Amino acid sequence: MTARRKTVRRTGSTAHRGAARAGSKRAAAPRPSPAWARCSDEQLLDRRLDRLGLRIEGTPLQGCIAQLQRELDRRRLAFRPHFWLSDEWFTPDGVPGAAIPFYLAHRRLAKLEKKMMLEVEGGTRRWCMQLLRHETGHAICNAYRLHRRRQWQQVFGNASKPYPDSYQPKPGSRRFVLHLDYWYAQSHPAEDFAETFAVWLTPGSQWRERYEGWPALKKLQYVDELMHEIAGQRPPNRSRRRVQPLGALPTTLRDHYRRKRARYGREFPDFYVRDLRRLFAAGREHADQETAAAFLRRVGPVLRTLVAQWTGQYEYTIDQVLKEMIARSREMGLRVRRPKGRTMLELAVLLTIQTMSFLQRGHYQVAL
Repeated sequence: MTARRKTVRRTGSTAHRGAARAGSKRAAAPRPSPAWARCSDEQLLDRRLDRLGLRIEGTPLQGCIAQLQRELDRRRLAFRPHFWLSDEWFTPDGVPGAAIPFYLAHRRLAKLEKKMMLEVEGGTRRWCMQLLRHETGHAICNAYRLHRRRQWQQVFGNASKPYPDSYQPKPGSRRFVLHLDYWYAQSHPAEDFAETFAVWLTPGSQWRERYEGWPALKKLQYVDELMHEIAGQRPPNRSRRRVQPLGALPTTLRDHYRRKRARYGREFPDFYVRDLRRLFAAGREHADQETAAAFLRRVGPVLRTLVAQWTGQYEYTIDQVLKEMIARSREMGLRVRRPKGRTMLELAVLLTIQTMSFLQRGHYQVAL
């Protein structure tokens, strides 16, 4: 099971309790570590979200938000999104700001997130910046009501289109930019815009050269024109509303993860189980060997390049298959049992087969 990227389109207002504005230039002094940080996982899971006492100030998130503001400055955009802590990443409908998941505000909670969900979404600075730029795309759209423009709708589609429970991406499509994993731009018109904006905003993205010859380039050019048009203009929607802030969420961490795992969980195709068990091993007799997940992560870059040369597919596409293999190997507790050179060769063959199957069978569904 792997966590999936999701931007929740939430409506309604929830009173905010004591959250200060994030992203000030002056860093706040770090707060003393709370008592719950020394609890066991089982004890921590019984803690309520609204009693964690977290804030953005004094955490690495503050530096990321400051970097985002500098990027907006360089583009001469007057817009500044506001951020608050909640249970996951999302931008509510009509709100020119976004929520950040609570576990990024404390490393003890990030450790628990890794245990429960196998990964920490936004847990590295690079990943966090990707997500902040994406959410800023939604927020700036709300701030200037860009999705109401006829040309916006002609380029991206109808933003009021209902969100599906899942979507089936087309990995070979060049109509969409590649930013977040799982071809997220393909999930909904609003996500298409947010992903396109994020690519446009990213320093050094060289989007003109990267997407030359792609239909997606026209979307990037439209965003570029649109941002130049609104540069220096104050947005008409300057609401500082926060939806479902952490201080208003009485659920326990245990219930939070029970629901989250149920939502993002899905069955892996049988061939993942069969082929991975054939290649790796489980059991106490192999406990001293390197885990299959660690081995796959270590050799992944070489495998991606090799399989891309064999198949002619983008490394991005191959990386999605590789991530599924890593996640499943971790869940099954698999370890390397053969000479690593032989394992590497068999993995290259397996990854090639699964990549082509992935593209041809059309079974791949991503939860939203």
